[in-house]
Amino acid sequence: MKKKIAISILVLVILIQFVRIDKTNPITPIENDFIAIYNPPAEITSILKTSCYDCHSNEVKYPWYTNVAPVSWFVKKHINEARDYFNFSDWSAQTVKRQDHILEECAEEVEEGEMPLTSYLLMHSEAELTHEQIETLEVYFKSLRK
Repeated sequence: MKKKIAISILVLVILIQFVRIDKTNPITPIENDFIAIYNPPAEITSILKTSCYDCHSNEVKYPWYTNVAPVSWFVKKHINEARDYFNFSDWSAQTVKRQDHILEECAEEVEEGEMPLTSYLLMHSEAELTHEQIETLEVYFKSLRK
């Protein structure tokens, strides 16, 4: 009985590998991007690219573990949710009021240590923000608010 259950689980794990996620990044004009619009200092750009853009943009780099289901589904769900909330690549598509709200939320989420997500940091330790980076981002986001 235990052998049948183990074989069934193994077959299921193998079969779910055929359910692939879409790894294509939508193409958006560069002039719509947050960085192109605001031209932030190099330090801010670097922080955003390292700690934010992998989920909140159309520049996602899919690591090796996104080839393994069900981990790939979890990652794709998070990316979709992040892009749905806001997308740095489509920044100009947001209303001024919405942009202001996003900037407020970005400052708060970074300050409170909510972003980047802990689950993301487990595999991307380079994205972890230092105290100085948190302060820098917080001040920068607040400076852009209307």
